[in-house]
Amino acid sequence: MTGARDMQEQSAGRGPRHVAIIMDGNGRWAQKRGRPRLFGHHAGARRVKEIVTACPDFGVEYVTIFAFSTENWKRTQTEVAGLMSLFRRYIMKEMQEFVRENVRVRFIGDRPRLDAKLRRLMDDAEAMTQGCTGTNLTIALNYGGRDEVSRATQRLARDVAEGRLRPEDVNEETLPKYLDTCVLPDPDLVIRTSGEARISNFLLWQSAYAEYEFIDTLWPDFTPEIFGELLRGYGVRDRRFGAVTA
Repeated sequence: MTGARDMQEQSAGRGPRHVAIIMDGNGRWAQKRGRPRLFGHHAGARRVKEIVTACPDFGVEYVTIFAFSTENWKRTQTEVAGLMSLFRRYIMKEMQEFVRENVRVRFIGDRPRLDAKLRRLMDDAEAMTQGCTGTNLTIALNYGGRDEVSRATQRLARDVAEGRLRPEDVNEETLPKYLDTCVLPDPDLVIRTSGEARISNFLLWQSAYAEYEFIDTLWPDFTPEIFGELLRGYGVRDRRFGAVTA
């Protein structure tokens, strides 16, 4: 298990390796312009590609974006249907470009509730980009942190019940192996746009030692320049991981 001192030494003088983003403010951005909320979601989707392709210039290896939460089903049927249509079109349109940009795409979240066509597109996107070795883009779709931990705990409990895992071997290093993000490093920096200062059930376990930035910028206005400023700010933070600097 990596100790606080080890983590502190690893992070000293380095930018974030993994950045997670809560892309908030699409609807408000559209409403300010007298347009329907879905207009803002389309603008936000275009912004994703711009930020992802900028990651290599900033030394960011992993970026995880919060696209649709388990709570977002509470929105109007029109908005949910529009978002699902947007996800399908986005995957079909952008995957070839991500292959050219050498971007590896993964999805996390509870897939069964999503429609069959969208699930097939997600599977195809993951397979198509499996050999890419550049930026790792993870899209959280029908994702909730509590839901993820619940599903992981169920899988862990089955392994214990069926004798593949001893109860005494369950610890804080065991559970992450059952999470959706088991192949990813924990995020170093979590950014939330639009002025809201809450984490909204996003990467609850993984972000235990992440740094947070809550900014007023609405997601469609979030530029690579703003991204770079936040990354530079991360580089000067004193990350102690519970330890005391001598």
